[in-house]
Amino acid sequence: MKLAILSDTHGLLRRSVAEHLKTADAILHGGDINKPSIVDQLRQYAPLYIVRGNNDREWAEAIPHHLTVTLEGVTFFMVHNKKEVPGDLSGVDVVVFGHSHKYVQEEKSGMLWLNPGSCGPRRFHQEITMMMAEITDGAVRVEKVLIPHQVP
Repeated sequence: MKLAILSDTHGLLRRSVAEHLKTADAILHGGDINKPSIVDQLRQYAPLYIVRGNNDREWAEAIPHHLTVTLEGVTFFMVHNKKEVPGDLSGVDVVVFGHSHKYVQEEKSGMLWLNPGSCGPRRFHQEITMMMAEITDGAVRVEKVLIPHQVP
């Protein structure tokens, strides 16, 4: 199963990001979507698992603050802000978060922690990034995707 993992789109779905979404079997979005039209666009590509970010206002009240989902035997816990990850992550294999706009891919205590960075408008002179991941036989392989900032 191929996953597109993104966060902090802040109202912008870049063409180069959409090209990656075309190959995904599912999309995980770590929040700060900013517009309902982005949710509608994402849903056109693959099943969407999404959490609400701190910039997602009234329109996003139906989007959960956090979400646990199991795909191909791998359990993901999703929340926008890493500071809001609960202490008990029993049964979780992968934590997906956003908020900082900084790419993170690290293993801690047998769990994979992923922040795809931001693939929306460039902020704080940081890279524009997302992740593509593949689940094979219960193992997750993650690839960092750098998005050119010149082209929306």
